[in-house]
Amino acid sequence: MAEKQEEPSNTQNGEPDNAEEGEEKKKKKLKREDLPPFEIVTGERLPAIFFKFQFRNVEYSSGRNKTFLCYVLETQGKESVTSRGYLEDEHAAAHAEMAFFNTILPKCESSLRYNITWYVSSSPCVTCADRITETLKKNKNLRLAIMVGRLFMWEDPEMQAALKKMKSAGCKLRIMKPQDFEYVWQNFVEQEEGEEAKAFVPWEDIQENFQYYEEKLAEILH
Repeated sequence: MAEKQEEPSNTQNGEPDNAEEGEEKKKKKLKREDLPPFEIVTGERLPAIFFKFQFRNVEYSSGRNKTFLCYVLETQGKESVTSRGYLEDEHAAAHAEMAFFNTILPKCESSLRYNITWYVSSSPCVTCADRITETLKKNKNLRLAIMVGRLFMWEDPEMQAALKKMKSAGCKLRIMKPQDFEYVWQNFVEQEEGEEAKAFVPWEDIQENFQYYEEKLAEILH
């Protein structure tokens, strides 16, 4: 497995490095209760630097305190319609999975069937996993597949139980393969304007880390 990663710069973590010091000091003085309770960044493509840091499937996710969720929503019917985009946590109180259910799902009609695919930087927390289970049980017209780069707190018994409930509710959960990272790079990552699309360059231990997490997930869901 990969060695423990160094703490990221603000830029890698999705925050600008060159913000004015005065403004930064003001932000640091804000108490958590002063922050918006639910603020989510949305868009069609995320910056490449965010992808390279946040989606990297390292064992130790030091500094990766956000969740990036890229989604593909396919509407089944006479005329199939596909929409895509991404959601990003902005504050600790906001989870991208919850944002999808609160902002994207309400647009879906109960009379139609939907195939939903998520590509997420890490697997959901217990609360989000329970919400996923509850949503799938209540909405039989939804099919959800979740590809995750890393497993979040996978050694915790409560977390393991929550992932098993997701599976029982019909959620297809698996670890992102190198090909999945390439798919996200091609379909959800910004390319420099005026330049040809750059090919995805896998990091050195991408395959090794995929196999590590795949084994752990198989042990949990058996």
